[in-house]
Amino acid sequence: MNTQGRPTRLAQDVDPGAYDDTLSGSRGLEQAEPLLFERGSLDVTGVDLPEPKGTQSRLGNVERKGVIGLPGLSEPEAMRHYVRLSRKNYAIDLGLYPLGSCTMKHNPRLNEKMARLPGFADVHPLQPEQTVQGAYKLIEELARWLMVLTGTPAVAMSPKAGAHGELCGMLAIRAALDARGEKNRRRVLVPESAHGTNPATAVQCGFYCDAIPADATGRVDMEAFKAKLGDDVAGIMLTNPNTCGLFERDIREIADLIHEAGGYFYCDGANFNAIVGRVRPGDLGIDAMHINLHKTFSTPHGGGGPGSGPTVFSEALAPFAPLPFVVKTKDGASLKMAENECDVDGTGATPFGRMTAFHGQMGMFTRALTYMMSHGSDGLKQASEDAVLNANYILASLKDVMTPAFEGTCMHEALFDDRFLKDTGVTTLDFAKAMIDEGYHPMTMYFPLVVHGAMLIEPTETESKSGLDRFCDVLRGLTEAAKAGEADRFRAAPVHAPMRRLDETLAARQPVLRWTPPVADAAE
Repeated sequence: MNTQGRPTRLAQDVDPGAYDDTLSGSRGLEQAEPLLFERGSLDVTGVDLPEPKGTQSRLGNVERKGVIGLPGLSEPEAMRHYVRLSRKNYAIDLGLYPLGSCTMKHNPRLNEKMARLPGFADVHPLQPEQTVQGAYKLIEELARWLMVLTGTPAVAMSPKAGAHGELCGMLAIRAALDARGEKNRRRVLVPESAHGTNPATAVQCGFYCDAIPADATGRVDMEAFKAKLGDDVAGIMLTNPNTCGLFERDIREIADLIHEAGGYFYCDGANFNAIVGRVRPGDLGIDAMHINLHKTFSTPHGGGGPGSGPTVFSEALAPFAPLPFVVKTKDGASLKMAENECDVDGTGATPFGRMTAFHGQMGMFTRALTYMMSHGSDGLKQASEDAVLNANYILASLKDVMTPAFEGTCMHEALFDDRFLKDTGVTTLDFAKAMIDEGYHPMTMYFPLVVHGAMLIEPTETESKSGLDRFCDVLRGLTEAAKAGEADRFRAAPVHAPMRRLDETLAARQPVLRWTPPVADAAE
């Protein structure tokens, strides 16, 4: 699972501990909770309703012919089951989320309130246009904010996530190259410090990747970059700030060189939250960039999704932006759904196609615009500055005991390697597992791959100084314990979590996704 071959199971001579010190299996307020199938019964139900009489089923030949196979629970049992499961999850409402390159920031409740307003929460993509003019106006306003913040003239709102936005940008680049009659350009330069999805997206679009190594500072090696330029280069996919948490200082020169070579500049905008209000990517020479609304503008992330990844374009790529898109009309606004509707004003628009059936994620649009309007331009700028400040505070607070991967300051995330754990018998994975016992979600581990034993920490702008101090105190204490020879403590961790350490490699390769009843003992 990892090229460094990190161990994913407990050492054989380490006692992991267990919940065998209580009769119930629970510990105080931490309730033990089995699977529903283990505690419920298939022959009972928590609903006490009589069988209907004198009725005839209207399901025809699709009526259920066998038992459904779900366990029956009383209402309190079902409620307690899910409440107890929720207590086993880490959440931003519980504590700091230090995952690097993920931006697990607080989602203001105001955003949720606005997204639930009638007309937004219940809007349907198949409604007549005259009934969704408010939704069109909101999309148009959000698009305006995105174009102003990025310094670009066009944006596609339909991509549903970051990687979807990458796909949008690279398909536009391919369409532009094909329109120029340069189908020979299929090589995409991808720095080692770029986001991991970038190479996969390029290949998905029919390109092949050529890696650019990082220099000693963690940024693009300019000599290696220049050596790889040629007439078959389609463009570059660069993340800025990159996944080492560093700003690419040579980005303007990179843009100029890739354009001189006839290629396009795709910028991964996953870390845009570090520079909003301070830098406009359009001024840096980018041709396309996706924006993760969930990372930069506070909409729910991951399991709280769905995501949203609008993609902005330069003048060179704007004509190839995908369908559909909102345009102003004399009667309000309309959604252009077909290619023959696009070039009625002679703009030369030739969309490469369409990304989705409809036009993006309305709930995410509402949340993101709420966040923007409640902060204002000055507030968005301060949020970025505070994110960078918090990351550098962590870096400065821990650099005397942990080992920063690179010299100098960082952007929105602090990156450490595992040199401080040398000869302790403790690995990055062990260190992260010990953080769980301390009540913290681990930071991003072993990524970026250019740093050995990487520990990537992103506090975001939403954490207070006292919260950061407490977090740093814990990491400092764990570091001192590792250097003091307490390796067994780390290899046993987590001890206080609901589950012990698992064999993660085996679980990934042989997942058990279906519960089966235990086989009765033959002796019984």
